[in-house]
Amino acid sequence: MLSLSSDHIIDLYCWLDDALPKRLNVRGGRPAILADSEVLTMLVWNTLILHHRTIKDLYASMQRYHQAEFPQLPKYNAFLAHCHRLLPRCLNLLQQLLQTTAPLRLMDSTMLPVCKRHRANSHKVCRNIADFGKNHQGWHYGFKLHASIDPQGKLCGIVLTPASHSDTQQIPKILNDHTRVAVGDTLYGARVMREYIWGHYGTIIVAPPYPKQRKRLMAHWQFRLLRLRSKIESVFDVLKEHLNLVSSFPRSVSGYLLHYIRILLGYQIMALSS
Repeated sequence: MLSLSSDHIIDLYCWLDDALPKRLNVRGGRPAILADSEVLTMLVWNTLILHHRTIKDLYASMQRYHQAEFPQLPKYNAFLAHCHRLLPRCLNLLQQLLQTTAPLRLMDSTMLPVCKRHRANSHKVCRNIADFGKNHQGWHYGFKLHASIDPQGKLCGIVLTPASHSDTQQIPKILNDHTRVAVGDTLYGARVMREYIWGHYGTIIVAPPYPKQRKRLMAHWQFRLLRLRSKIESVFDVLKEHLNLVSSFPRSVSGYLLHYIRILLGYQIMALSS
């Protein structure tokens, strides 16, 4: 993926056009200028190559540099509305690309602030949905991404919640019956949840002991698995620092969801192709 050039946007379009299920013809209404696969190609291409922070910057870049590939672009408002209509299809495609059969998963969570903490009381876009949450870096206002990956960095399960939700309670949503071993940090080692996951999925949860549990023994295989846990932190670093997952630009709740899903979809495509 590091050697992509502008010509590969056509290859990406062909792959997405084959991956998206065809829609039945619906009578009534004015037909869209662009096909769903064309708009989705722009969104994914922006995640992989352009790294624009907003849909408006993406639209301006397509107008300027990709007139040959997309000669008939609609007005910006129509293009934005088409992007929002694609949200269910993006969710469906991302769900299909998740590595749901991975037997070994690494799990963790990361904060997705929607604004600075001192602006939380005046933030109106995500009011009554976003919340305050605390981690080792301090307090944040926004959402939290709970994820599990395989050892190669591919996403296996994802959950978006307000920042106040507990990491432990999301474990059943990011694991499944195919998971044999799940590796997490200290918070994921709670006894009640470990027993629940073992009873429902037959999954062993490996987590480091609490600092006060000095007499707790660890086998060599557990130590080797815990050394892999940093890979999911690297995935979060790519998502947040390189693909601009954290943003305060969307002006609606659906805009935030579209922003998160398109970046996660672009990352998954990149991970699967590497």
